[in-house]
Amino acid sequence: DTVVLLVSGGGSALFERPLIPAEELAQLTSALLACGADIVEMNTVRKRLSAVKGGRFAQLCAPAQVYSIVLSDILGDPLDMIASGPAYPDRSTCAQARETPKELDNVETVITGSVRELCSAAAAVCQRLGYETHILTDQLCCQAREAGSFLASIARTHGQEGRSLAFLAGGETVVLLPGKGLGGRNQELA
Repeated sequence: DTVVLLVSGGGSALFERPLIPAEELAQLTSALLACGADIVEMNTVRKRLSAVKGGRFAQLCAPAQVYSIVLSDILGDPLDMIASGPAYPDRSTCAQARETPKELDNVETVITGSVRELCSAAAAVCQRLGYETHILTDQLCCQAREAGSFLASIARTHGQEGRSLAFLAGGETVVLLPGKGLGGRNQELA
């Protein structure tokens, strides 16, 4: 038997079987987001509190083989972090928590999309539309407001040149919410 699994961005939030009450997990996730934790830090914690993350889903599927199709949204495509790695051996460690699998022999994984590929595809479309295209980075990782300020400065620098320009940046920004602040990365970046 074979289990086909699509792993994509958002999988950490959408695919869950928590080992703690769901309300506690939601509060912890909110606290991590508010303090500016990046996706790797968040997923390292999430793996320890889940019955399906950190390779545990593949363990539950055994003896069936798992064919994992991955759309990566994390810089560098770390398979153990994308959607918190439900079908990939976990490289992170946690000496004082329930450990995650370090080896899985029933999984085959293929990455079918990533931030780098998305930036390249967007650049190709922009070029076909007549834009002079520049991929600034596919490794953007900073506070969303810093990214917004940086991207705005690029637009101001080149905005008066009279050319059709497209500047592309892909990555993962974070937000630090002070006090009981509300908001998110898209609001801060804009």
